[in-house]
Amino acid sequence: MITLSSDFGSPYPAAMKGVLLGQTDARLIDVSHTFPRQDVCAAAFWLREVLPYFPPAVHLVVVDPGVGTERAALAIRAGEHVLVGPDNGVLLPAARALAGDEGDLTVFAYTYDDPESVTFHGRDVFAPAAATVHERGRLDFASSDRFHRREEFERLSFPAPTIREDGIDGDVLVVDDFGNAITNVPGQSVADRFGDAITVNGAWAPVRRTYAAVEAGNRLVTVGSHGNVELAVNQGRGKERFSVSTGSRVRLRWT
Repeated sequence: MITLSSDFGSPYPAAMKGVLLGQTDARLIDVSHTFPRQDVCAAAFWLREVLPYFPPAVHLVVVDPGVGTERAALAIRAGEHVLVGPDNGVLLPAARALAGDEGDLTVFAYTYDDPESVTFHGRDVFAPAAATVHERGRLDFASSDRFHRREEFERLSFPAPTIREDGIDGDVLVVDDFGNAITNVPGQSVADRFGDAITVNGAWAPVRRTYAAVEAGNRLVTVGSHGNVELAVNQGRGKERFSVSTGSRVRLRWT
């Protein structure tokens, strides 16, 4: 299979699928085409959380604010997977997760001819690259003269929280479609505080295991499925009630 991820919305992904179907017999699976526009870090987070649940596949990713510039096109072999996309860091967190404890990760640059459009490399550069990887095989694609080992590439990592005696300072990494603000604070930091309360940027909030542990419309701090501390509202939007957004600083203090 080939998975597709982008910030394109519609209808641009259809053109990428047309290229892929014209060159391969791959099963095409959409991960998302509604990643926040031009937000490389947010896309990198979601890809890291989602792609490891797939069986071995080629993952085509196009979140590319630098489209048409000199940034490279990459194919990263990570364990039994290959990720194809721009050299802006968006592939790296997912590649590390897919490589696993063995760290089997190899980066290749993809050499391409002048594309039909400098504004649509998803169709003209990355889709053909993903098709080549699929047709030659995830282990053998590098035998193509279009792929060359690359040692220098953009490395993206997420900010680390700061541990303090009285709490933790962190950042909101992403906000999901439910309005939950997902932070970089590890969930184990509040694992012994369920049933208690903390302050978030100076405002009181209960720490609970489930949304329904508070009344509808009430705020809470919880640990989400990604293992991170989340700021949420039962049947509401934590982003709004906690007055945060992607990139916001979050100060958690024990009370």
